[in-house]
Parts: sequence; structure tokens; C-alpha cells
Amino acid sequence: MKILSITGGAAGTYCGSCLLDNAIATELIARGHEVTLLPLYTPTLTDEPNVSRSVVLFGGISLYLQQYVRLFRSTPRFIDRLMDSPRVIAAFATRMVSTDPQILGEMTVSMLEGTRGVLRKEFDKLAEWLRDEPVPDIVSLPNSLLIALARPLKAALGRPVCCTLQGEDLFLNSLVEPYRSRALELVRQQVQHVDQFVAVSESCAAFMSTYLGIAPERISTAPLGINTTGYQPRDPSENEEFRVGYLARIAPEKGLHVLAEAFRVFRSQVGNARVRLDVAGYLAPNHRSYLADVRKSLEQAGIGGDFAYRGALDREGKIAFLRGLDVLSVPATYDEPKGLFLLEALASGVPVVQPRRGAFVEIVNRTAGGLLVDADDPESLAGGLHALWSDRALREQLGKSGHAGVHGHYTIQHSADRLLDVYGEVAARGRLAPGLVSSGAQARAVASSR
Repeated sequence: MKILSITGGAAGTYCGSCLLDNAIATELIARGHEVTLLPLYTPTLTDEPNVSRSVVLFGGISLYLQQYVRLFRSTPRFIDRLMDSPRVIAAFATRMVSTDPQILGEMTVSMLEGTRGVLRKEFDKLAEWLRDEPVPDIVSLPNSLLIALARPLKAALGRPVCCTLQGEDLFLNSLVEPYRSRALELVRQQVQHVDQFVAVSESCAAFMSTYLGIAPERISTAPLGINTTGYQPRDPSENEEFRVGYLARIAPEKGLHVLAEAFRVFRSQVGNARVRLDVAGYLAPNHRSYLADVRKSLEQAGIGGDFAYRGALDREGKIAFLRGLDVLSVPATYDEPKGLFLLEALASGVPVVQPRRGAFVEIVNRTAGGLLVDADDPESLAGGLHALWSDRALREQLGKSGHAGVHGHYTIQHSADRLLDVYGEVAARGRLAPGLVSSGAQARAVASSR
């Protein structure tokens, strides 16, 4: 099968979606499928060999300049090629990332307006790129925020389009008005152009069906999976102290402050026992004060010395970090649809304590690798931590079950199997035109889709 898989770069940072897209593409290529992994916005950063194309479309620098400087909406291609160079983008993307809610809102709406908006030149450049590429059997979009690509891609290629659903509501709901309502309206309007949606969890499928107005039968589920190479359960006797871990983005919605408060309660319950809280994950500049506040709260409680932030970790560092933990908890304050960090911990034989919400429930129940506690409740979370601290046999049992559960349900091979099932069904029923579409027809089709 020939697959055009689009992925969104994250400005030189490790991104769970990028890692997953790359891992899936690697697995499918190993099976003999022809996969073109095409980055948008910026080059992708992965912690495994990167199989994405070196070209970047919808380059972040070009998008920004076209959004705010009218001149750049009609610049010649040689200037565009300079701005879209992966090296140029990589050099400037990180420092150009904006957290201004108005800028984020304007850019999101412009992207969703597609060929009818101010970024239409980027869609023309996509059509030009397609002329020299083999026509795929199916196209995969990484999330519904890129749904504006569905219509022109289908028109250009005559092939069906699938779109992954993986928690875009968190981003959309963070936009300020009027951009939030307009962006959501634009996504809903373009649902019809996608042949099949693929949710990363059952809870995500159920929620997004209502949130985006998608008929349930148009959403398949393909649970996340990880490459388990290198993940081995550690010897539970290795630690001289009980280590509670957190491995995720450092951001309020991921709940580090909830874990810190739970750790304070837990710390008061265990007396002089040696326990600590180790934290790792990407820290955006706008969340540095948040981490500082978390650290300050622990220092004020007199336990600042039991806390450490280990930074963003590559694959080797991540595996080593997990092997040093006795339990992992990322008590997100929203219905997390993915929970990739849980799979990584469980694959390392580390039990988890998670709030009873979102995909956490599915993962913990399916792997039998952890405890579920009340959401947004530090006392309940502290109780879960204490239960594992006080019962070594329980945490060893959960660790073994979790490791086996990931291998039985959540490997990258399982994800690839399910995706191929979905792609095969969609390709069989949804091919828009027999044979290949000529290069000229591609360009005309994109132009006529405006």
C-alpha cells in the first residue's frame, strides 16, 4: 500500500504525535509498504531514526509572514524556497513560536480557511509538490486542525483521506474568542471531506463524535502503541528510596501541581521514609513560572529537597529515567485521549496511579498495570501512592502485569495492524477515481477546489 502520511513538526521539540507518526511510518516501511512521511510547519524531531522527508511544506516562517505581511502572499518561489528551507526553519522556528492567544487564534483560523483564506499560496505549493510524487492509495492527516487539506488533496489525488483524532479540543478550547468559535465551526464544516476518522482511544472517539458532529460509524479506533525495544522491567530492589515520577509536558493541564500536592500529603504519611518526586518533560518558556510555583510550594512545605526536575529527555534518557521509578503519575486535569507516557512507564515495569478519566481508564484496565483514583483530588492520589509504597508485592504485581499488558495490546505493531485494517477498508470503498491522476489534473483539481 502507498500511504501519504502528513505530520506536524513541533519547532525542534519532542512531540508525542511526531514520535508516533514516525514510529508508525517506520513499522509500515519495514513491512514493505511505501510511506511518505511529509512534515508541515517545521522539521520533525524524533528520538528514533527519522524517516520523514527533508522537505517542509506550509513552513512556519512562510505562514507567519503571509498572515501578517501582505507582500509575502505573492512572493516568487525562489524566495519561498529560501524561507521553507528546513535549515532556515530549524534555525528560527523555536524562537518564533508564539504563545499569544490572538496570534494562535488568527493562524488557526487562517489554516482552517484553506484555499479560501490568506494562506492559499501554501496550498498551491502543495499541489506543485504533488506533481512529482507517486499517487498514494490513501492520505492520512495527523489531526482535525489540518482538515482544510482534505478537500484539495482528494481533488488532486482522487484518493480517500483519513484523519486522526487525538485531543484537538484541548487546543481549540484554549483559543480566545472569536477565534475559538470560528475555528470549531470551520472544522465541523469540513468533516464531510474526510472519508474516515481514526481516534487514538475509545474515549476519544466517543467525545469527538459529539464535539465535532461526526457520525459514530465514521470514526474507527486505533489505540496508540510504542516501540518496546529497549524497555525492560527493572529489578524492584534497585531503589533505596521510593521514587514517584512524572514524565510529560510541564503544563497546568497535565496536572503536575496536583501531583505535587498529593506528594506533599503522601510525604506527611510516610514519616522519615526516603521518598522523592522526580519530574521530566518538555518545558515551554511560558510555563517556567508554573514549574517555579510548583517547586516553591514544595519548598514551603519543607520538602523541596525531595524534588528534582530532570529536563526534556531523549529516548535513552527517558528509558533510564523510567527504570529509576517505583511509580509514575501524570494526573491530567482534562480527559486525556492518549496517555503515551503511561505505555512507556508500563513497558518499563513501572506501575501507574492515574485519575479515573479519558484514556487512562482504558489503558489501566486493559493492562492491569496500575491504580485508578478520583480525578482532581490530591488526597485520593496520595492514597494511591501510599498503597503502592506500603505494599511492595502489589507494585511488583502491577509492574509485571503492566509490562505484559503493553506487549499484549499496545505495541507499535498492534497500532500498525489496526491502521492497515482501517486503511484497507477505506481504500477499498473510497477510491475516488481509478488509476493514477495526471500531474496536470492534480494542479487543475486543486485550483478548482477553491
